[in-house]
Amino acid sequence: MINVSKLKEGIVIDHIRAGHGYKIFQQLGLDRLDDVVVLMRNVESTKMGRKDLIKIETNLNLNFDVLGLIDPDVTISYIKNGERVKKIRLTPPETVTGILSCKNPRCITNQEHIGNVRFYLVDAQTNQYACEYCDARTHL
Repeated sequence: MINVSKLKEGIVIDHIRAGHGYKIFQQLGLDRLDDVVVLMRNVESTKMGRKDLIKIETNLNLNFDVLGLIDPDVTISYIKNGERVKKIRLTPPETVTGILSCKNPRCITNQEHIGNVRFYLVDAQTNQYACEYCDARTHL
């Protein structure tokens, strides 16, 4: 078993559904950080069976909308002096802007340049969102 040391300071993104860790890693741009970032995949979990986990050895502003879109059940723990000082449980965001694109080929957003299209949460169970222009449903 691989042993990853305890963080002294930074962020732990935990309870990521197995297989979604790399997508979160990419979407948050963690590959561009100069600090230590650890992505652990398929870690055994009593609660989930298998899960992914990301440890970031720095403090940075995370885009909670992106995290909520990819996996709304993740938890984010902020670590200071080796101890958790704050824990956040995510839920799917009610609206997202500038992240999703409409899947409807006839939507105006795919015909003309329209910046920052807004999508509204339609179904939290399936993580589906509706385009503000044509109501077509999509998810990340």
